[in-house]
Amino acid sequence: MNKRQTGERYEAAACRFLVVNGFRILDRNYRCRFGEIDIIAEENGTLCFVEVKYRNSDRFGTPAEAVSKTKQNRIIHVSKLYLLENHLFQSRIRYDIIEILDGKIRLIRDCFGG
Repeated sequence: MNKRQTGERYEAAACRFLVVNGFRILDRNYRCRFGEIDIIAEENGTLCFVEVKYRNSDRFGTPAEAVSKTKQNRIIHVSKLYLLENHLFQSRIRYDIIEILDGKIRLIRDCFGG
């Protein structure tokens, strides 16, 4: 399995996890020239921009630790373009990470801000 297929597999697992936990998936792999957001979902009226990170071990840190400040800033920038494009100016927003490690999925809510 190549890197793209692996990413798609774990993003699909993350979507299933979110749906089971009461989220509504609005978009996947939203792209613009500045970057990409893995999952855009809604939970209880809050728009959630979700980064999915998978690691097969924590030898080099947890998956969430791999979301650098640079990556966070890119996600924030892309999310603002998404809000603008979709006329969602008054939306409550949140930035979440789903980390997948050893087959376990963990949602980390509101882990960085913009």
